[in-house]
Amino acid sequence: MDALETFRHSIYQWLLIKKFKLDSTSVVANNPFIAVNFPNNVLPNVIRRPWKFVPPSRKWELHSTAQTKSTVLSDEEKKSWDACRPALSAFEFTVEEEDKILGKAFGHIHSPYWSEERKMEVPRFDVVSEILSYLRSLNLADDDLSKLLKKFPEVLGCSLEDELKNNVKVMENEWGIEGKTLKNLLMRNPRVLGYNVDCKGDCMAKCTRCWVRF
Repeated sequence: MDALETFRHSIYQWLLIKKFKLDSTSVVANNPFIAVNFPNNVLPNVIRRPWKFVPPSRKWELHSTAQTKSTVLSDEEKKSWDACRPALSAFEFTVEEEDKILGKAFGHIHSPYWSEERKMEVPRFDVVSEILSYLRSLNLADDDLSKLLKKFPEVLGCSLEDELKNNVKVMENEWGIEGKTLKNLLMRNPRVLGYNVDCKGDCMAKCTRCWVRF
């Protein structure tokens, strides 16, 4: 073993003694390479390599207590939940992504969009299918809808008649937004589909659903 390797091994043994408070005599006896003389009995500075932080992987789980409200589904409610999956099958989401979308849309996962107004509901296949069919009628292809649902999953929990259809009419009648222009707007800001209040400058503390953001 060359001098450099002997030096490194000695530093390693010294650190072990320091960390675990071992008996230095027994360590020296069992490890001859620790017996290295340093001037004035002072150990040289240990060269430290830069430490690199590797962030832990984050995987969303439906039943994470940090993201879901405390709820237990009955067998019938679970069947209703699972029955909604075929409506989302065209978008090739994972099971976790489907649960996240449904959870945020129907109040099972906290979403700042709803504030405190969203009560938990069990998603129904007919409701989800009707909203997706209407969105397709706005010239949104499945690839467009996939992106929209990831960006704004809460759309499935909005009212089809009072919010989605009404808001599309408002944009068409008041601003002449329709066709391709409407499609581009929805891809950029799909939350407009759920706007249900206009504070007109007098804040109503419902900013996430207010036309003032339009």
